[in-house]
Amino acid sequence: MCGIVGYVGSKVPGSVLVEGLKRLEYRGYDSAGVAIFDNGGIKICRCEGKIADLEKRLVDEHFDGSIGIGHTRWATHGRPSETNAHPHYYEGIAVVHNGIIENYLELKTMMIEEGGVFSSETDSEVLSHLIARSIRKGLSFEDAVRESISMVRGSYAIAVLCEKDPTRIIAARNESPLILGVGENENYVASDIPAILSHTRKMLFLDDGEIAVLDRDAYRIQTLDGEAVEREPKHISWDPIMAEKGGYKHFMLKEIFEQPRAIIDTLRGRIVEDTGDVFLDGVTLDEETLKRINRIYVIACGTSYYAGLVGKFMIEELSHIPVEVDLASEFRYRDPLADENSLIVLISQSGETADTLAAMRQGREKGAKLLSICNVVESTLARDCDHVLYTHAGPEIGVASTKAFTCQMTALLLLAMYLGRTRGDLEADRAKELMQHVVQVPGYVEDVLERAEEIREIAEFYADAADFLYLGRGINYPIALEGALKLKEISYIHAEGYPAGEMKHGPIALIDEVMPVVTLVPRDSVYEKILSNIEEVKARKGQVIAVAEDDDREIAERADHIIKVPHADTILTPFILVIPLQLFAYYVADFKGTDVDQPRNLAKSVTVE
Repeated sequence: MCGIVGYVGSKVPGSVLVEGLKRLEYRGYDSAGVAIFDNGGIKICRCEGKIADLEKRLVDEHFDGSIGIGHTRWATHGRPSETNAHPHYYEGIAVVHNGIIENYLELKTMMIEEGGVFSSETDSEVLSHLIARSIRKGLSFEDAVRESISMVRGSYAIAVLCEKDPTRIIAARNESPLILGVGENENYVASDIPAILSHTRKMLFLDDGEIAVLDRDAYRIQTLDGEAVEREPKHISWDPIMAEKGGYKHFMLKEIFEQPRAIIDTLRGRIVEDTGDVFLDGVTLDEETLKRINRIYVIACGTSYYAGLVGKFMIEELSHIPVEVDLASEFRYRDPLADENSLIVLISQSGETADTLAAMRQGREKGAKLLSICNVVESTLARDCDHVLYTHAGPEIGVASTKAFTCQMTALLLLAMYLGRTRGDLEADRAKELMQHVVQVPGYVEDVLERAEEIREIAEFYADAADFLYLGRGINYPIALEGALKLKEISYIHAEGYPAGEMKHGPIALIDEVMPVVTLVPRDSVYEKILSNIEEVKARKGQVIAVAEDDDREIAERADHIIKVPHADTILTPFILVIPLQLFAYYVADFKGTDVDQPRNLAKSVTVE
């Protein structure tokens, strides 16, 4: 889950690389480094810590070259340290790597027996040794990279410099994301779009088993077998300003407030308000095919998994198709009963999540139809599925997902309505009525955001609590899970989410006078049930924070603190109720002084198993 950036052109490479690494720091932030040509050789500067620490070191460094590579690390093999930081250099070769080399010990032993000397604990260092070894044998830079990666088992995205060939960068990928950026008399390579978006909108996405050679004036892509690959650059429509903080204290706060716009963008062009019809670009499942679908598997990780749980309620209600929701890391290691009459929906913000990609491949082997929901155009998941439904959240930099989550729920709602209307299970009158409510969701979210200061005051009151319990029912119990996850991720406070009906089956033992219990209390069919759960908490002297509707007068007698939200159709309440939980987690973390955008031990995109 590391970040890679490379540049060849006429600009000062150090500035380009550091800027790119800052935009990739959500992918890893325990060490960083750059390799830049200087005075005919490759000069390395790296350090433990964040990009800011690297930037301080570079103040006193000078490079006369115009080509370089950089890396920000999230440790897998080897502890965070300067020695383990990338780039790794050996005999004129500098390498940055994202992924895991599974057979690195075997390769390392072989090269030590041949006289190689290793300086780090990482699996990545074997790459610099392998490429240097191939060049000693007389191979060209390009052929040396090709031969070396053919010896590697595992996942990799790499960018390589060679002192004997000082005008180019060679990059390659297998099961780890890598993109090329095309500029005027300059070219880029990076792990993700935001790293280079301020320099170019023209980008190409490498496929597994491809190698790219970048010069200042040109680029070319080949397969490992040397076959030329012709691929036109894609124009990326994201505004570079969207990847900036824009005056907010943290990216996460900015992204929370961007949700009304992001939901609108995900709906735009896909709905007809007057009829309730849905049109999904990138999804070509016809009525005959859909009527044969007898089971849907929704597969995801982390926050996307909770979006999938909400989607289960939506799809089953509107299309009457049974839905199973699986964690990708579990689905891939069991033998699911998927077949040609199954639809597998895979959710990933990045489209590069390793476990989700593995689950996709397993689903393909079963003959199932594959549909991806993701945010990154031309990501591996988007390219390799039969159908793709893009969210339009724009770049999400904060590690704790917010707007990607609500956009995933939006996409799942659209899918549920599409399935229901196409199969005939969602009647026209209900579809029209529901759509009239759907278009109001961005306004509901805006309404809740305007109450941020009230939520901030409640968060300050509870910022020193050691544990939290989150309770929800029905379609909103996944929102309780998501609220607890957000608090854990960024404030490091222990929190658990539960279906409220399960409280008596264990969690109630935890409740005492110092245990805050966050309850989701929309006025729906189980409203009386959740009030009963609150009474059980109060009987044990627990502190209740209720997220309840504006006109709810009964809750005032039962809750210690109330966060008011507007009323919405039950199927839309997850969009309304999750916003206060995001804000509450953010403000608690901010009061505690944690690193909100880059919480410890976490990375944004989990591209390794």
